[in-house]
Amino acid sequence: MNKSFFELDKSVYLSHILYLIKVILGVIICYILYKSIPEYPFYWSLVSVVIATSLDRSTDQAYDRIKANVLGCIVGASLYPIQLPELLIMCIGVVIIVFLAIGFKITSTLRSALAAFIIICLQIETIKHWYIALERVVCVVAGCVVALLLTLFFNKIWPKAMHMKMTKEV
Repeated sequence: MNKSFFELDKSVYLSHILYLIKVILGVIICYILYKSIPEYPFYWSLVSVVIATSLDRSTDQAYDRIKANVLGCIVGASLYPIQLPELLIMCIGVVIIVFLAIGFKITSTLRSALAAFIIICLQIETIKHWYIALERVVCVVAGCVVALLLTLFFNKIWPKAMHMKMTKEV
């Protein structure tokens, strides 16, 4: 039986609040990058940070998402310069990513790899330049790294701060 949000025990409630804080901080950090460096597509890091931030304290999801995003970005950057119709490139890339994800045993984050791939392949520009794909790779990975760093911060520093606070109160 599922409990409503307000019926959860304190530890589950706290983990949801911490997740919310992590996601908001991640969005703020990536938004600052987006606004501070407008010549680069850091709006993609906003997408990546919300996908790569984990609900639990595990860093596995963040690491898996980084691996998946790197996979998607590498395949996307590799196929980007090929002069074929966009839809055909996307279909080829999807096939490659699915097989590589199975081979690397990262199928749990296959959707992230595919999303990163599509981000890299979308041709909004009229002229294809290799550096556009590279810029997108950097921005997607930046969002994943922000998510990982926030997860590590909350895993290492937050519990210590809470422990010190409780020790002082006693």
